[in-house]
Amino acid sequence: MTITAERKSALIKENATTKNDTGSPEVQVAILTERINALTDHFKTHKKDNHSRRGLLKMVSARRGLLDYLKKKDEARYQALIKKLDIRR
Repeated sequence: MTITAERKSALIKENATTKNDTGSPEVQVAILTERINALTDHFKTHKKDNHSRRGLLKMVSARRGLLDYLKKKDEARYQALIKKLDIRR
C-alpha cells in the first residue's frame, strides 16, 4: 500500500519544478496520486477494509485541495498536471 523510497524519489525528480523541489503542489499531487492508485488496487481484493478506506478518502481530499490551490494560482500548470497524471476532473 505504501510506495517505495526509490519510486518516491523518481516521482519527485519527474515532477520537480526546481532542483531540490519536494514541496511544490505538482510533487505533492504526484505522490498522493501514486498512493491513491496503490490503495485503489488494494480495495479490489479487500472490499471490507474500511479503516484503509478512510485513509484513502483523506488522501483524495488532500489531493483535491492541492489541485484547487494550483488551479487558483496557475491554470496552465493545473491543466498540464492533470493531463500528465491522467487525473479525471
